[in-house]
Amino acid sequence: MVLENEIANLTLDSIGEAVLRTDLEGNVTYLNRIAEKMTGWPREEARGCPVSRVLRLIDGVSRSAVGNAPGVATKKEDETASSMAGSANCILVRSDGSEVGVEITTTPIRDHDERIVGAIVTFRDVSAARAKTLEMSHLAQHDVLTDLPNRVLFNDRLSQAISLAERQGKQLAVMFVDLDHFKKINDSLGHDVGDKLLLSVAGRLKACVRRSDTISRLGGDEFVVLLSQVEHAEDAAISARKTLRALAAPHMIDSKSLEISVSIGVSTYPSDGQDPECLMNRADNAMYEAKQAGGNNYQFFRHEMHARLAERQSLEADLRCALGRNEFVLHYQPILNLQTGQITGVEALIRWLHPRRGLVYPGEFLPVAEECGLILGIGQWVLLEACKQARAWRDAGLGIVPISVNVSATEVGAKDFLSGVRAVLIATGVEPQNLELELTESVLMHDAETAVETLAKLKAMGVQVAIDDFGTGYSSFTYLRRFLADALKLHQSFVREITADRRDAAIVSAMINIGRSLEQRIIAEGVETSAQLEFLRRHGCEEGQGFYFSRPVVA
Repeated sequence: MVLENEIANLTLDSIGEAVLRTDLEGNVTYLNRIAEKMTGWPREEARGCPVSRVLRLIDGVSRSAVGNAPGVATKKEDETASSMAGSANCILVRSDGSEVGVEITTTPIRDHDERIVGAIVTFRDVSAARAKTLEMSHLAQHDVLTDLPNRVLFNDRLSQAISLAERQGKQLAVMFVDLDHFKKINDSLGHDVGDKLLLSVAGRLKACVRRSDTISRLGGDEFVVLLSQVEHAEDAAISARKTLRALAAPHMIDSKSLEISVSIGVSTYPSDGQDPECLMNRADNAMYEAKQAGGNNYQFFRHEMHARLAERQSLEADLRCALGRNEFVLHYQPILNLQTGQITGVEALIRWLHPRRGLVYPGEFLPVAEECGLILGIGQWVLLEACKQARAWRDAGLGIVPISVNVSATEVGAKDFLSGVRAVLIATGVEPQNLELELTESVLMHDAETAVETLAKLKAMGVQVAIDDFGTGYSSFTYLRRFLADALKLHQSFVREITADRRDAAIVSAMINIGRSLEQRIIAEGVETSAQLEFLRRHGCEEGQGFYFSRPVVA
């Protein structure tokens, strides 16, 4: 019998789980080596001690003592003890006071006559597994980059906040925060800098709200803030203004000072919606209105916004199909020598022949194309079609017709922009000097150093370059000299008032002199009257275009 016990004990010592045995009174009669190590009790010291002293178990949440499962197992013939001690949050307090998470199972010991004579307790360390589970749960509910709550957790907290506000008769607000022009930072400085900027934004957002509020990163450069228990709508406005100021201060990223702005949309419960989805959508609608207003501002949701957004989404959906359906056309407006009246070139202007809306002008759809990433495809189509038309006019015996094409900031920033221009010239046989690309001041100054390089490469190809909307941007004279443009196009807003406003007349005269001193052609846009024409001729403006000569027309 003694030999059998020794063999049994050796066997128990060799297994990977802790094993403890008690007698009928709940006193410890045996611990294997793993149990000694886990409890901190030597086998000889533990023998005869109450199991509750050796196996001190507490609940990981409440910190209260867990019932004496082995003792219960020796007195009841059900599974209560096993389920009780197998608590998911059960913690073993070792003899030195340190703690370890355990999973525990208790089984009664019966003799040959089926009488309970004691209990066997097996337990194992599950601290690492529980920590991993908690980590996985955290990752599933938090943004990887900023560690802010993600959309899933935010929606849960918003649902709870709505329920609480409903019971207490309170208001709450949802603030949608979106960085203005964040894509340009990623494209120009790299995603690593972009990620660090997002971390800086997250930190400042935390500093702007109360601990009871929730900030979430939905993805990309989109953040949303839950302002719980708002007394008045003005409270949300105060938070929005505070956020605008906080995020506008320069962000130091890798020793560089970056300045950004944000657009904020605000919706409130219960006036703007009764559920999380509705409040989120309406805060998003308001944020879009803030974007449309130029960014760096906040807007509260108004019901007319919903109709405008639906219209915009409809336009975007149709725009995605427009190229494939050949719905775009080009109209051409002649550019004339103001002294001789001779046509010196034409500007290609895109129009959209929409199947239901009719003729749609570029001001209505090109901003949407920029936002949804369609501008590259449309720009490539315009350049190719315009050059094809110039070649067709030449082949028809009309001589060489120089063609002007507008280029967006997105196109200039594209990696294959220069190669795309070169490929179009080769495919159509148009000479580079007969193609003029028009870039606005704002496009050039967005990344002036890159623009200088791009313009130099275009000039090396032989392509002409014009600075469009001259006078409405913010280019410095230093860059104006470095841009190597062939022409300056005076914006029509100046030309319109030259015969009625002495200040506009003086500005136009000065801009003409600047262009001539830089040996650049001056082209006046929006010439509509003979008096305007006479003024421009008298002050030495070489070329012009406008309704006085011709509206944009089909080829």
